[in-house]
Amino acid sequence: MRRKLFRLIVLIAVAGWIVSMPAATAAQSSSSAPATSALSIPESSLIQPEELARRLKSAGKEKPLILQVGSRVMFAQAHIPGSEYAGPGSQASGIQSMETMVATIPKDRPIVLYCGCCPWNRCPNVGPAYKRLQELAFTHVQVLYLANNFGDDWVNKGYPAVKGK
Repeated sequence: MRRKLFRLIVLIAVAGWIVSMPAATAAQSSSSAPATSALSIPESSLIQPEELARRLKSAGKEKPLILQVGSRVMFAQAHIPGSEYAGPGSQASGIQSMETMVATIPKDRPIVLYCGCCPWNRCPNVGPAYKRLQELAFTHVQVLYLANNFGDDWVNKGYPAVKGK
């Protein structure tokens, strides 16, 4: 009887451990996202495409400074009207270019960063750019959440875009 009870307890413990593994792994992967990963950007700092498109249409509000922190080729193919190419956020030259662009603006000026090179969880550019603006004490920085890429999540949904420049 004791042996059966022992086996049952071991079986329950092992089953509980196996069931908890996926949850623990998921929690670990999100909490251990590198500080420069797109996944490290707080959800409160994300702006959805439809919200940014609405803000760009509203006449009364100050429009944010919109910086594309991806590749120049992507910016040349299509970009958000009024946005400026800041350079790739994953490279020192891109971060330096972005720093130069924001050097003279007030720290409370609204800034929106975007890339759209690839799926959000693999983007190498928005995380480092966001982190650097935080380090420079900018207080109103948002990042455009593009789940798949700029083409799918902005251009193909009919939001305003300048193409071929």
